[in-house]
Amino acid sequence: MHGPRRLALLALSAVLLLGAAERPRAQVPGWDQALAKARGQSVFWNAWGGDERINAYIAWVGGRVAEDYGITLRHVKLADTADAVARVLAEKAAGRAAGGSVDLIWINGENFAAMKRNGLLFGPFTERLPNYRLVDFEGKPTTRIDFTVPVEGLEAPWGMAKINFVYDSARVGATPRSIPAFLDWAAAHPGRFTYPAPPDFVGSTFLKQALIELTSEPGLLQKPVPSDAAFAEATAPLWAYLEALHPRLWRGGRIFPATGTAQIQLLDDGEVDIAISFYPSDAASMILNGRLPESARVFVLDRGTIGNTHFVAIPYNARSKEGAMVVANFLMSPEAQARKQSLETWGDQTVLAMAKLAPADRRRFEAGASHPALLAPEALGPTLLEPHPSWMTLIEAEWLRRFSN
Repeated sequence: MHGPRRLALLALSAVLLLGAAERPRAQVPGWDQALAKARGQSVFWNAWGGDERINAYIAWVGGRVAEDYGITLRHVKLADTADAVARVLAEKAAGRAAGGSVDLIWINGENFAAMKRNGLLFGPFTERLPNYRLVDFEGKPTTRIDFTVPVEGLEAPWGMAKINFVYDSARVGATPRSIPAFLDWAAAHPGRFTYPAPPDFVGSTFLKQALIELTSEPGLLQKPVPSDAAFAEATAPLWAYLEALHPRLWRGGRIFPATGTAQIQLLDDGEVDIAISFYPSDAASMILNGRLPESARVFVLDRGTIGNTHFVAIPYNARSKEGAMVVANFLMSPEAQARKQSLETWGDQTVLAMAKLAPADRRRFEAGASHPALLAPEALGPTLLEPHPSWMTLIEAEWLRRFSN
């Protein structure tokens, strides 16, 4: 199944199995120097391209950085971030230490761990960015710890995510409130639920959510996988659960939507009744954009759901490092963060601390904060920590081995 995705995943797995590499020492310019050198540069931003709202937002960013800083932003649309990671790794293997094809990359989790471990990242650079001081490090600790891996200035936070479930309240009454309850719900409503095929990040996170609830030792997931035997034992309940769940899914679990966006489309088309989202404001934003019915609503699980921060990073051999720094700084600006959080634009939650902002900038975030499909922050429940990236790499590979066609 999904040949290019399988190759990308295998390439990423190979990266993670390499020995630790020393990160090349980088001369990180000061902010004034970066601003001066950035003018006239083209920045090739490798970012997932599977959602038109996000693509439109990135296009808006491109217009703003061109206007203010003379930077040409090129969105290289990815189906899988591992494709860009593998490209940078191949350039390193070929000795291409400068003039690389990737200037900026939207990243977190196992992809960040792979790049950090193999010396593929430029920096530390975030402390040089003026807007970095506005980040809510205290209230959002995942802005400094990415899937248990310390960030150490090698990527700049620009958005928050948390698993939630979108359903059509016109068709669904009681919703499942735990992973085991999902199996019961699917048995009672065959064909009305599915999840995206890994390595799509929404599908992969659903597997992690299930594993956290089903394994007997969830604390083990916060550490690197200790051995093949430990992995097999810890994940055995997950595979047993999926074997029982899949025949009750959309299309009998024989095929899966390729992306989270495709899965949301199934909900809008009435083919499923529940879908998975990574952004708590997705349902409200999509209703406003005509992509979900007015009856769409959101629920979460009683024990909590996985949450994380997503970042942008600069490869060690980027051609336009200064331009990439300026773009990363703009992404953390109150202007860009408020626009991104707007339901009409994207609905992605800010990484900034409101207490650190000037009153005029705080007001940017106050408009449009209410919608029937938008849960209050306190209603989103506990945030569960992401497992160590080594778990996800092996889980994705094992899922492909067991369930790909």
